[in-house]
Amino acid sequence: MSKIIRKKHLTSFQLIILGFAGVILFGTILLMFPIATLENVPTPFSEALFTATSAVCVTGLVVKDTGSYWSVFGQTVILVLIQIGGLGVVTVAAAVSLLSGKRISLMQRSTIQDAISAPKVGGIVRLTRFILKGTLLIETVGAMLLLPVFLSDYGLKGVWMAVFHSVSAFCNAGFDILGTTENTFPSLMRYSGNAIVNVVIMLLIIIGGIGFLTWDDIYMNKMNFKRYRMQSKIILVTTACLIFLPAVFFFVYDLKNLPAGQRLLAATFQSVTTRTAGFNTINISEMSEASSAVMILLMLIGGSPGSTAGGMKTTTFTVLLLNAIATFRSQENAGAFGRRLEYHAIKNAATISMLYFTLFFCGGLAISIYEDIPLLDCLYEAASAVGTVGLTLGITPKLHVFSQVVLIILMYLGRVGGLTLIYAVFSGRNRGNARLPLEKITVG
Repeated sequence: MSKIIRKKHLTSFQLIILGFAGVILFGTILLMFPIATLENVPTPFSEALFTATSAVCVTGLVVKDTGSYWSVFGQTVILVLIQIGGLGVVTVAAAVSLLSGKRISLMQRSTIQDAISAPKVGGIVRLTRFILKGTLLIETVGAMLLLPVFLSDYGLKGVWMAVFHSVSAFCNAGFDILGTTENTFPSLMRYSGNAIVNVVIMLLIIIGGIGFLTWDDIYMNKMNFKRYRMQSKIILVTTACLIFLPAVFFFVYDLKNLPAGQRLLAATFQSVTTRTAGFNTINISEMSEASSAVMILLMLIGGSPGSTAGGMKTTTFTVLLLNAIATFRSQENAGAFGRRLEYHAIKNAATISMLYFTLFFCGGLAISIYEDIPLLDCLYEAASAVGTVGLTLGITPKLHVFSQVVLIILMYLGRVGGLTLIYAVFSGRNRGNARLPLEKITVG
């Protein structure tokens, strides 16, 4: 009997999946109330669901302009959903338990470990407290730095503007509330030449996207890079490369109509925001197809494990790259920074990348066929959804319900994570590790 009862218990991965779904559904209900809109009218279920999913999955794709359609109540609901989605449902639940003085059980600790991709259960409560305090501090500092600009432009309303955009940027959500009835979906294009807004938003995006464990490494070991975990080293080096190289490409190949200073800001900003956040300071649809292709790749890579960002993750990309380099050199094992990568990391990276590329391509193809829109535009939208980025070529608000559902599925699967999805679906179906007879097959 005890075995039967244990089998009915949900795994930590299933709890994470259901937790995100529950928050999305609750947010959808709140956004459907008339009080959530400026015109005091109920929002259709499909549009409320799309917005709630985009907020919880920290994506930023929207069918209604956040600034001109939603009321302060609606925007507050969206901001709370963004915060929950950015930190993770499990982390927020743990925070509530900590604040109420409850003891966190071993099962809860294990679930938190899986949610934030921690290497071990030990010290997970300390790490959770560190994450919560760090988040509050960073978002507060971000809002204070943005405050002078928004106060100057919007008066007292600028306080809400600063808070909203600080949280949205740190959580890599890409939602903005700068739109008006005359100018919808503007993102941050008004501030394309404002160094303060650009730099603060970029720093918030990067800090949120490198992952909580990397924070912990930096906090514990300060600037002693050699003492960092191999994962933190890979994340920091990969993030730096994925910011610098695309920025150079965008600066040299595109944006030639902008003054040099603004061009540098725009190129760097688009390189940072493309992988994780979804803000834009220029009109994305006017960029070249080559730049769009580069941005699709960056969106699919996404942020880092245990961060506020989505995508297949920087570590996945780098592990595949290191494995390819080892193959080119005829080396048996891939490694970095004097350490060998374990076989399961390479296997998982290959599985995750295949999953994301399949979702991306099938989603884009389905939208293109149904909407009769050029495939590249639809692939861009699909990459933005599954990478939980939020950049758009302008087609999302025009899509029919079927295509919106496709994007909802992509956003949801992109946020909960490839491994979480795989383990949640196939948990308990292990048929054992018996070794089958070997037969060689030629690849390449």
